[in-house]
Amino acid sequence: MSPWLTWLTPAIPLLLPWLVRDGSGMVQTTVCSRWDRSVGLDDRGLSQEGEVVIGGLIPFHNLPPAPDLSFSQPPDLQSCSFFSILEQHLILAAHFSLLIFQEPLQWAHALVFAVDEINRNPFLLPGIQLGYRILDSCSQHPWSLQGALSLVSGGNIRCETTDDCPVPLVIGDASSTQAIILARTLGPLSVPVISYQASCGCLSDRLEFPNFFRTIPSDVYQALTMARLTWLLGWTWVGAIAVDNDYGRLAIQVFEEEIRGTGVCLAFFETLNRANLVRDVKRAADTVQASTARVILVFLWYTDMGALLLELGRRNVTDRQFLASEAWSTSGQLLRNPALFNVAQGVVGVAIRSAPIPGFEAHLRSLHPSRRPGDVLLKELWETEFGCSPGAAHGHSTSPRPRLASCSGAETLEGVQSPFTDTSQLRITYNVYLAVYAAAHALHSLLSCSKRDSPTWGSSFTCSPPHNISPAELLQHLNQVNFTTALGEPFYFRGADVPAVYDLVNWQATPQGLLKLVTIGRVDGFNLLINQSAIQWNTGSNTVPVSVCSDSCPPGTRVARRKGEPVCCFDCISCAEGEVSNTTGSMQCDRCLLEFWSNSHRTACVPRQLEFLSFNDVMGVTLTTVAVCGAVATVAVFVFFVYHRHTPLVRANNSELSFLLLLSLKLCFLCSLVFIGRPSVWACRIRQAAFGVIFVLCLSCLLVKTIVVLAAFRSARPGAGQLMRWFGPGQQRGSVFLFTSVQVIICAVWLSVSSPLPYRDLGLKGSKVILECEVGSVVGFSLVLGYIGLLASLCLLLAFLARKLPDNFNEAKFITFSMLIFCAVWISFVPAYISSPGKYADAVEIFAILASSFGLLFCIFMPKCYIILLRPERNTKKHMMSK
Repeated sequence: MSPWLTWLTPAIPLLLPWLVRDGSGMVQTTVCSRWDRSVGLDDRGLSQEGEVVIGGLIPFHNLPPAPDLSFSQPPDLQSCSFFSILEQHLILAAHFSLLIFQEPLQWAHALVFAVDEINRNPFLLPGIQLGYRILDSCSQHPWSLQGALSLVSGGNIRCETTDDCPVPLVIGDASSTQAIILARTLGPLSVPVISYQASCGCLSDRLEFPNFFRTIPSDVYQALTMARLTWLLGWTWVGAIAVDNDYGRLAIQVFEEEIRGTGVCLAFFETLNRANLVRDVKRAADTVQASTARVILVFLWYTDMGALLLELGRRNVTDRQFLASEAWSTSGQLLRNPALFNVAQGVVGVAIRSAPIPGFEAHLRSLHPSRRPGDVLLKELWETEFGCSPGAAHGHSTSPRPRLASCSGAETLEGVQSPFTDTSQLRITYNVYLAVYAAAHALHSLLSCSKRDSPTWGSSFTCSPPHNISPAELLQHLNQVNFTTALGEPFYFRGADVPAVYDLVNWQATPQGLLKLVTIGRVDGFNLLINQSAIQWNTGSNTVPVSVCSDSCPPGTRVARRKGEPVCCFDCISCAEGEVSNTTGSMQCDRCLLEFWSNSHRTACVPRQLEFLSFNDVMGVTLTTVAVCGAVATVAVFVFFVYHRHTPLVRANNSELSFLLLLSLKLCFLCSLVFIGRPSVWACRIRQAAFGVIFVLCLSCLLVKTIVVLAAFRSARPGAGQLMRWFGPGQQRGSVFLFTSVQVIICAVWLSVSSPLPYRDLGLKGSKVILECEVGSVVGFSLVLGYIGLLASLCLLLAFLARKLPDNFNEAKFITFSMLIFCAVWISFVPAYISSPGKYADAVEIFAILASSFGLLFCIFMPKCYIILLRPERNTKKHMMSK
């Protein structure tokens, strides 16, 4: 054993509990295979002598028995089980037990092939024979660690051609957890570790793992790609299942961080621990079956995923869409298993990018046990492919199978189609190939002593002879590796990582009832290219499956969060009136501008409808009809009175005032029409002024007529004969003009100072804009109404005083009744007008005008018409003057 490792050997039993704990906290205590000190070769590994030897750890097998962790005595270990770990759990033995090691064996031969190429290359490590020692890590932490320590110490290998048995570099292992253990253990020794499949993002930390490198991208990019896929495909409700170690937990952690704030939620998160696989698979299957999530993100090793898929298939859960990590997205074992056809169809996964290795297929097909008699792994491959043992006739077999018949020797891999000979999609295999070349270029740099003083090399770089390579110096050169691959692509390390390049793959059904792997896209760094039309989903169609907790809120609604539930679970609430949302999944509704309002579906703002009292609506038509009827009735009375103008009843009490009163009443009926129709600047100005002046004219006529009645009876008293002379027809006309002039002056001042103008009221009727006339000056409008009220009050008072004068026809009585109606209408008008919105205010004012006008017309003129038409005997001066 090398001196620099002697300090570590006694501490191994103490270090293992720290280094090798699984997710449950249990210490893994299983190792694999048998080491034979006398042979210089692991009975389940590969080796080749050389001046410089690189180490390799590859998981050829599973299910190791318990190890002896003591280095003080030769380990008495049984062979690592040939069968799959899933066979131990009675799940996948029939399907996977014969195939479990073939792909890792291909990885190992990629290392062998790369070393052979390098040894033939006159420009890379010229004059130096590169060797290798590849050991079986058995997919278990303790065995991986023991293999690594054996490689770097050389303690269990007898070297005959080199002085330095310890390897200066280790290529491996496949698992992220095992790679973490190796990096931590070999870190104090500065031994570089280059992994071909350990993708945990945590391994990018150069402070914690300064000696770690890898030829596979970090899981950070894979998790980011999956997050972008879920967002791109509209999946907002996603389940997650991961292996219970650093690889799975950290990948899901990155995924969760990336989807935060994007509207994508995790419906559940389950972990699988290989130590309790049967129990964990059942628990995960229960969760998947109960969840409403139709898309499941899975970070598992392909054997564990096979167990889960079989359990879901047994339960007939075939409507889930799986997003696969690189650890199982290209697994030939799963693709070729007919039992998984229904449940695994449509899988979309991120895969390690595929690249060709020229000449590699020919190398694989040329392998034969007769040319590699000590290669136990190749012997097991022969037993799997041909059902016979190439060594059965010459010695005992190390396989745990029953003794097989001896092979004829004519068996060859030339026509065999198997995972081992399939080079159509070299993924992890190509990563192993790149790792060997990266190690070779670092060794080439380190051993190129002629460049020691070259100005291109810093003073921190040193050279070493082949027989005394310093791992620390090799580590320095490995950090600076930069070369061009056989495909013409640049290769370099960014810290521990290589630039992220992935394939996107899809599991599609074939007519034979099997699944095939189809490349549907590519990821290069942060650039994602995907051909969605080429994807075959789990339904067998090209329609993207839906996986949401709540369906997206349609336009016209907004999202309302459910208290205590993830943000992806929500209710949809319709937008309020005046608010719209025109996109799917709106978080809030937008308020329409003042001139607009929401349509009935709340999806768009449309111009508000103008509302005013028009001649087309029912109310406008009704009021117009009544107004026209009143005007016609007034004209009829006017014509009737003209026709009977010479009768005493018509001539009594100044017929001019009667005709002027009828004319003003007709104008009262007609002025109400000005209040109907679309308000304009001139209409708003005319309507209130015309109303005020015409009504004052009407009341002035009534007031003068009332004064005339009082004056006539007062003049009959002794000493009052001159009263009527001072209040004759001329004075009566002057009085009417004077009273009316006051209102004209008030209106003129009002219109000149602050006239009524059209106004759009946006706040009352929602989808409608109320177009109305604003009074302008409230004081002016109040003065107009107040003056009308003053004249009406005087007229009522005087008429009330003259109601009992002793004439058969005392007009004051009828004026009293008409003024009572007039006052009642306009007293009711004020509160009704103030409380009525929009066009209803105009309707109230029109109603008041028409009601008071009809009251005056009927109370004053209908009795006279009645006497003229039906009681002509009363239409005499004598009868009128009698008591």
